[in-house]
Amino acid sequence: MEKSSLRMTGGPRDTPVNSSPAVAANAEGEEIEVLESTDVLPVAPEDQWKSLFDKYDPDNSGFISTERFRDLLATHGSELDPHKLEVLLALADGNADGKICYQDFVNLMSNKRSNSFRRAILQGSRQIKGCSLRDEVGLGLSQQLVRHIAYETLPREVDRKWYFDSYTYCPPPWLILAITIAEVAVFMYYGFQLDRLVLQVSSPSFLKSPLPYHPQLRAQAWRYLSYIFMHTGIEHLSLNMAMQLLVGVPLEMVHGALRIGLVYVCGVLAGSLAVSVTDMTAPVVGSSGGVYALVSAHLANVVMNWSGMKCQFKLFRMAMALVCMSVEFGRAVWLRFYPPAFPPCPNPSFVAHLGGVVVGLTLGVVVLQNYEQKLQEQSLFWIFFCVYTLFVLSAVFWNIFAYSLLDVRLPPPP
Repeated sequence: MEKSSLRMTGGPRDTPVNSSPAVAANAEGEEIEVLESTDVLPVAPEDQWKSLFDKYDPDNSGFISTERFRDLLATHGSELDPHKLEVLLALADGNADGKICYQDFVNLMSNKRSNSFRRAILQGSRQIKGCSLRDEVGLGLSQQLVRHIAYETLPREVDRKWYFDSYTYCPPPWLILAITIAEVAVFMYYGFQLDRLVLQVSSPSFLKSPLPYHPQLRAQAWRYLSYIFMHTGIEHLSLNMAMQLLVGVPLEMVHGALRIGLVYVCGVLAGSLAVSVTDMTAPVVGSSGGVYALVSAHLANVVMNWSGMKCQFKLFRMAMALVCMSVEFGRAVWLRFYPPAFPPCPNPSFVAHLGGVVVGLTLGVVVLQNYEQKLQEQSLFWIFFCVYTLFVLSAVFWNIFAYSLLDVRLPPPP
């Protein structure tokens, strides 16, 4: 059969096969996951892989040695990335005294995720020698940015290497940027309409917008999400925007728009529903629910993987994030209990912040904890997701029945 070219590119750059690998030691007992990527060895029919396997297994033993496996890769792959190569060769080291079996060979070549594949990696070499990603030189500005983000968000060197090799800026981190631009645009529109940028909430027309959540208008379901585009003033918008961009964009670059969007939207919805249950007469504005879900999930992930996080000044950065969150939350509490400009309608509630934090510390941590491990394969994700769904359903029934049963006196509609 013809020799097929097994080519794997390295994301930001391609590296010859004879260059030194750069993957650091992993902690003992830490599960190593080899993940799917669109930039992988090409998939071939299984009979072709069987023919190739038989060529290196003349005795039909069902195994080939590590040396022969290396020869196979050297022969059929002209530009295999050494970083990925060293991770893949751990599979050979974990099977039958340094041999790799046929099924694991097929899984490797087709880049399938399977339990046997992950077990083989887990049982294989846990210490792949070489320099760390931080020691690589000659990187361009974009590559340095990707490396910096890898160290900011991922606790394991093997994940950092895999991310660095595979990230291509396509697609770019569009979700958080799009949300931020929309928030700024809406704020500027109402700033000119209300003729004020600071403490817009004190304007009698502020809550007349179709966007903020108001307890009298809770039947308009979109308000449980659309309230994120309204802010009480430029100081409120600035703090949320700063945390949203500084934390949300790097997380989206690593985990993708789908995961980050899930955490963000769940935080936003939990925030408004938490207000409707615990602070029943107050309106809600601002993106703090989604922002606090992302920030708290990221900070919790850093704390849980403190020894593995190699980002510089991580303690200082954590302190700054906590200071920003505390200042913004303290401002929200002060505003809530400050005499409203137009009683009997109170100022916006601060409980949405707490709803976002709870989502971040539960569902958010699970989503961010395992780099690109499929969410449907994580039992803890389904536990938290079911609890979250139960909370949402309970809050919906609360909004339907509790206000009338408790005879809550609501402020007049805006």
